[in-house]
Amino acid sequence: MKEIRVLLLNGSPRANGNTALALREMEKVFAQNGVQTETVLLGNQAIRGCTACGACAKLGRCVFDDAVNELAPKLEAADGLVVASPVYYASANATLIACLDRLFYSTPFDKTMKVGASVVCARRGGCSATFDELNKYFTISGMPIASSQYWNSVHGRAAGEAAMDAEGLQTMRTLARNMTFLMKSIALGRETFGLPEQEERVATHFIR
Repeated sequence: MKEIRVLLLNGSPRANGNTALALREMEKVFAQNGVQTETVLLGNQAIRGCTACGACAKLGRCVFDDAVNELAPKLEAADGLVVASPVYYASANATLIACLDRLFYSTPFDKTMKVGASVVCARRGGCSATFDELNKYFTISGMPIASSQYWNSVHGRAAGEAAMDAEGLQTMRTLARNMTFLMKSIALGRETFGLPEQEERVATHFIR
């Protein structure tokens, strides 16, 4: 079987905050199972939102040459994608959302059967709303979503507090194990059966 790779995106502006702590818990499990990982810190970068200019359809990349275009080949080579964010006003970090909007829209390669997982971190509330928000990127792209024993969240306010969330950290470890199993199973299925047949896409508007 080929080497399995996971790209982890940290949407927090803090390199060593609670979101990073949750991802590190996953990274340990991935390493134990021979899965190669790369983690990219996005929340502290200057990433603008999509302007719907449509240039990516001709260029094959986003017209704004920043972290989005740097991530594109990493995502193409990956078997799985973990997207993690702190919770701001019951939603994800705006910088992360700007990146994901452009990354998913501007990249022409097929994302079918890459495994996706979202991870959220909050002081208290808003985890479920943010979790659902991030999962939308996977479900529109034919990407199976890895699940855990609970919704993929950890709790903490000050940096390091999530280390006391024993259930949250166990959820991260279980998520990484389940994601590993799913990625390896898909890799074997791809070798044996290939990817599911795809129809030519039909795109309609509500007015016609």
